[in-house]
Amino acid sequence: MAFFAFMAGSVLGAALQLQQAALWGAAVYAAMLAAAAACLPLLHGRRPSSRVLLPALLIAGAMAGAGLAGWRACAYAGEALDPSLEGRDLQVQGVVSQMPQHGDGAVRFLFDVESARWAGDADSSLPRTPSRIALGWYADNTGFWGRAPEQASRAEPAAAPGAVHAGERWRMTVRLKAPHGNLNPHGFDQELRLWEQGVQASGYVRTGTRDAPPQRQAQTWRHPVERTREAVRDAVFERVPERRPAGVIAALVTGDQNAIERADWDVFRATGVAHLMSISGLHITMFAWLAAWAVGAAWRRSSRLMLWLPAPHAALVGGVLLAALYALFSGWGLPSQRTIWMLATVALLRLTGRQWPWPFVWLAACAVVVAVDPWALMQAGFWLSFVAVGVLFASGSADAGGGGAAARLARMAREQWAVTLALTPLSLLLFQQVSSVGLVANAIAIPWVTLVLTPLAMLGVLLPPLWDLAARAVQLLAFVLQWLAELPLATLSAPAPALWASVAGVAGGVLLAMRLPWALRLQGLPLLLPALLWQAPRPPAGEFELLAADIGQGNAVLVRTATHSLLYDAGPRYSLESDAGHRVLVPLLRALGERLDTVVLSHRDSDHTGGAPAVLAMQAEAELRSSVEAGHPLQQLRPVQRCLTGQQWTWDGVRFEILHPQEADYAGFTKPNAVSCVLRVGNGHAAVLLAGDIERVQEAALAARTPALQADLLLVPHHGSKTSSTPALLDAVQPRIALVQAGYRNRFGHPAGEVVARYAERGIEVVDSAHCGAARWSSAHPGNVRCERQEGRRYWHHQPP
Repeated sequence: MAFFAFMAGSVLGAALQLQQAALWGAAVYAAMLAAAAACLPLLHGRRPSSRVLLPALLIAGAMAGAGLAGWRACAYAGEALDPSLEGRDLQVQGVVSQMPQHGDGAVRFLFDVESARWAGDADSSLPRTPSRIALGWYADNTGFWGRAPEQASRAEPAAAPGAVHAGERWRMTVRLKAPHGNLNPHGFDQELRLWEQGVQASGYVRTGTRDAPPQRQAQTWRHPVERTREAVRDAVFERVPERRPAGVIAALVTGDQNAIERADWDVFRATGVAHLMSISGLHITMFAWLAAWAVGAAWRRSSRLMLWLPAPHAALVGGVLLAALYALFSGWGLPSQRTIWMLATVALLRLTGRQWPWPFVWLAACAVVVAVDPWALMQAGFWLSFVAVGVLFASGSADAGGGGAAARLARMAREQWAVTLALTPLSLLLFQQVSSVGLVANAIAIPWVTLVLTPLAMLGVLLPPLWDLAARAVQLLAFVLQWLAELPLATLSAPAPALWASVAGVAGGVLLAMRLPWALRLQGLPLLLPALLWQAPRPPAGEFELLAADIGQGNAVLVRTATHSLLYDAGPRYSLESDAGHRVLVPLLRALGERLDTVVLSHRDSDHTGGAPAVLAMQAEAELRSSVEAGHPLQQLRPVQRCLTGQQWTWDGVRFEILHPQEADYAGFTKPNAVSCVLRVGNGHAAVLLAGDIERVQEAALAARTPALQADLLLVPHHGSKTSSTPALLDAVQPRIALVQAGYRNRFGHPAGEVVARYAERGIEVVDSAHCGAARWSSAHPGNVRCERQEGRRYWHHQPP
């Protein structure tokens, strides 16, 4: 028991360290490791059940877990990009360390920096850059994070980026920035993902007329696996003409999940089979099982080998080693790494003859994975994998074997049912949706992908014609999954439950899945109810709340009353395959359990309408108001009611008024900004003004004709552009808080310094999304804004200067 107390403590300590908003000094974590090491002799104590010994070892394990995670984090943080280098041109030389990703007139890749110097500068000092950076080579020479949304969505790039391949050494001029992602409630943490990948800066290749052209130096011997993966991926796309099946085959063979198109991912998620379409823990485990069976069968054919090493031991070792090679070839992604360490731990326990109860085996595997990668505790895949394994252990499925075909089928069905039951509350917490057709879809897809599709895809590396058969297998499976996804209620959504409700729900699911008398198992049903019936809290009647999503360069503001919701703008379109709707707003609305009554799109610019198609597809009943013209593509998705001054309605004691544009403005405008829908929301003691992209002419007209324009919060017009936020508007509105939705280090310089100074002169607090993340405001506390980047801060999150 002493050893297991130490392991449990190490997991707990790592989990606590991950909650830190800022790191302590490396010496503190080193001292914690030293203290934990001093307690190791207690593991051999003669009284392992002592009331003093077990808590002491639990604390020692916690110090070891927290100390190791913190010490590694300090070492990693020491390589962070110097803020003084952001936005400056550097000439770097290094090696492409990952097979490049192509799309939208751009090539994206990881780059291991060998040397760096100032570009075109006589300064003899050498800048210190991180050892690994993420780069994009764009056709328009502005970079993903610096382009206007309209430029990002161009179908015809100005020029094709260079041909970059893994393992090549290049010299190029780049412009870097610190890793900075969007931070939203229940949203994906891109900064954590980059942290785990070892990426300390992102940027783009400079290819302007005054920049030194990128130069390929040589093909190096480094990253041979990545070179092979790239060659195989490219061969798949050359062999299979249809893009969609080729993407699935490439993902299964090389682990390139970006090869799968977004529409296919939507179907896979709706049917609960997304875990099958990438190199996940399931693939690695199945490969290990098949490899172990093959090695064991071959080993038994040699009596000499049998005398040297028993066949079961050889099968274990061979299965893990071959699975590790498969994981390495598939990109050595974090889920694959976790699975290999888990399999290696279980295999080692069996090889050494340890007959531990399943909870201790499960805990040992968990402790090893967390020691190798403590940040895995923040990943959904970690929890899904380990809860699923724990359920299989608890239900007795992991040790079941033998029997005929019918018995095996019954066992597989029971396993799938047990895992689905236990993971449903956890899926609601992590993703806010579950697939009601997942059991049927997985019953079809698991054997098809495992026994047909994956073998054909893998053998196609040796015999490329087999990829043609694999493509047909993908198309057949896609047809079935598409039909299942289109069934009524194929996907069930629910608000994200509180942590306690999710823990209770998972415990209830595990209890139902365990091999216990039904009288005990049914006690798990009440534990499921809080997670399944959870309702997100809403403002009381007469009050309203505002949530400004962190979507980069664009607007997207959710306004909620006691029983109604309105979305003002839908954020930008990032690329041909990505927009704020899919990436941010749809998950956010799902997590909050929102059913929008109205969507207001202020005007046609794509940084305000880019995410609208995804939102409107999700919110089928929402009314659409906008100033878009009659021929705009949005008119084909939903009837659009034109915004006009004087339109107003009341929800739950909260008044909504359209203040701009007037009918005459539509006849004479020359820019879409001029007809931005301006919305004022108030309840008599607090108000907000959402001003879109109106500029100085419209601001003057609005201030002149609207006597009661005061508001506690102002959504800064045009993201803080020099053309807006005139003194006339600010004196008329007199806000306490000015909210700026703009991308970090955006190319426009929003918010402009002179505009920020104008607000400061009037004592108005400026809150921008780059520093705040998602911003929350309530009419009950009109002088306060809550920032996701402060309330949910972790030490890996970027803190802009």
